[in-house]
Amino acid sequence: MQVFKNQTLKIYNSLSGKKEVFKPINEGHIGMYVCGPTVYSNVHLGNCRTFMSFDMIFRYFKHLGFKVRYVRNITDAGHLVDDADEGEDKIAKKARLEQLEPMEVVQRYTVDFHTILEKFNFLPPSIEPTATGHIIEQIEIIKEIISKGFAYEINGSVYFDVKTFNEKKEYGKLSGRKLEDMIANTRELAAQSEKRNPQDFALWKKAEPEHIMRWPSPWGDGFPGWHLECTAMSTKYLGETFDIHGGGMDLKFPHHECEIAQAEACNGHSPVNYWLHANMLTLNGKKMAKSTGNSILPNEIFTGENTFLSKAFSPSVVRFFMMQAHYTSILDISNDALLASEKGFNKLMEAIDSLNKVTVKDSSTFNVEQWQQQCYDAMNDDFNSPILIAKLFEAVKQINLIKEEKASITLADKTVLTDTLHSFVFDVLGLEDKNTKDNNSNKIDGVVELLIELRKEARENKDFATSDKIRNQLAEMGIELKDGKEGTTFTIL
Repeated sequence: MQVFKNQTLKIYNSLSGKKEVFKPINEGHIGMYVCGPTVYSNVHLGNCRTFMSFDMIFRYFKHLGFKVRYVRNITDAGHLVDDADEGEDKIAKKARLEQLEPMEVVQRYTVDFHTILEKFNFLPPSIEPTATGHIIEQIEIIKEIISKGFAYEINGSVYFDVKTFNEKKEYGKLSGRKLEDMIANTRELAAQSEKRNPQDFALWKKAEPEHIMRWPSPWGDGFPGWHLECTAMSTKYLGETFDIHGGGMDLKFPHHECEIAQAEACNGHSPVNYWLHANMLTLNGKKMAKSTGNSILPNEIFTGENTFLSKAFSPSVVRFFMMQAHYTSILDISNDALLASEKGFNKLMEAIDSLNKVTVKDSSTFNVEQWQQQCYDAMNDDFNSPILIAKLFEAVKQINLIKEEKASITLADKTVLTDTLHSFVFDVLGLEDKNTKDNNSNKIDGVVELLIELRKEARENKDFATSDKIRNQLAEMGIELKDGKEGTTFTIL
């Protein structure tokens, strides 16, 4: 397969508000940072969509032949419940509610995050740093910002001075907000607030006696501000200026805005050349929210154990559904949308499978090279996966015509068509071959059914030790047995 290094790629830059020709800082190399999860609960589907968008972008860069250093962090400290420098740390709050150590909470939900992403066939990032692993780096950045006059310490906490920063730089340029408007639309500070101005944000928070997560610092025991963590980790692994910073649209303000301010205050220049933001996912036309009950977890889709969908859907079908919308568009998930995606996904896989069996001719009625370039044109236009998928289905239509001998293809064109389909479907979009998955699934089903039969025999022989051992060891592997009137069934969690 030819590597298309010389393709002209345009990316929508949130900072400029327009599409720009992508030019990496170092030719052939790309540094990309994406804000990862705060690991205090099961990863929700909206987060999965954001990470999936950047997984697709990562895959496409690799396909084009770039060497990519992709950094996606784990926030395991410092993210306060109201994102306004008040209240509890989200992880510490969960630990208190569940009577666990904070790092138990972190471990549990980091494992869940990795498990779900593996089911969705994500590529792992190049580096996955944690906030707690970079406390020293964060303290050093705070010292530098204080020395430059853009932060102040009070009662063991350190705050970024937005007003002073805005006199020399521009606070709000990513989100398009003006500081004067923010000040005009903000209430006066509460009497107990330590901040000089409501817009100031925490770089370091003093840990009260009851606060579990705490580290020593020049200002006393405390913990880092949420925004600071990403500045420390991104610049450590990608440099003071790097190519791409991504995340969900909801992070544009205040999180990413504060990242820019911190980095400019510390280093004197903008940290990122291209800011990319993925849009939100809705459920049945409404915003997903646990508080209203309008939410669904990935595993609930895979098992079918939910009140929204008529059946279970595979991770590849869900991934295919998400790839049918541009990453910057709001996407609504529903039963009908997933059923349609499943039908389309199966049609695509069947066409790829049948292409191996078509008879080649002396001439082609399908201009494969032109179609191939159109696939690249779609992805080069700000990673336009829905247009790419439309082009893939043009190929599906041609394959079906060739199969029915209403069209023809040469051996050379068939080879290019096969390679291109495999590259875009499996390597770039990250879908998994349904036939391979089904074969593996059938083998697993057969093994579990055999164990269910052995367990049934053990119970009939009153060998409850063996019966319990089979159930418990399957449970440890994520396979849950359910005994009912019709016999024993199983669910892979």
